[in-house]
Amino acid sequence: MKPVMLKHYTSREKLEPKQNIWIRTTGPVPADRATQAAVLAYLSDMTLLDTSTFAHGRAIFDRDIQAASLDHAMWFHRSHPLDDWMLYTQDSPSTQGSRGFTRGSLFARDGTLIASVAQEGLIRLKRSPAE
Repeated sequence: MKPVMLKHYTSREKLEPKQNIWIRTTGPVPADRATQAAVLAYLSDMTLLDTSTFAHGRAIFDRDIQAASLDHAMWFHRSHPLDDWMLYTQDSPSTQGSRGFTRGSLFARDGTLIASVAQEGLIRLKRSPAE
């Protein structure tokens, strides 16, 4: 993974809830469609929910954040070698009430749409032991 902009992960400024990340596997993936779909689904889940925290000046890896995927849907439009770079564009049109809704699109380097993703997650502050 290579985020286009690291500021989302290094700053606690309130930023636009969008990001672009280049992703690929480190080696070839078997060509059968089921394995390809499973690996692409796994890759698509790694950073998508992060996007919903940016507008709040937070990051999913903050120690006081608890996050979990509630649902994750994917549409596979066409196959693509997963060891070739794909641009993963992500946005979060709604984050409120401890829930974040995010969307993503995976594109080949030539701009061809490979897959579309939608996810809702639970995102909240952890309670301190005294609470």
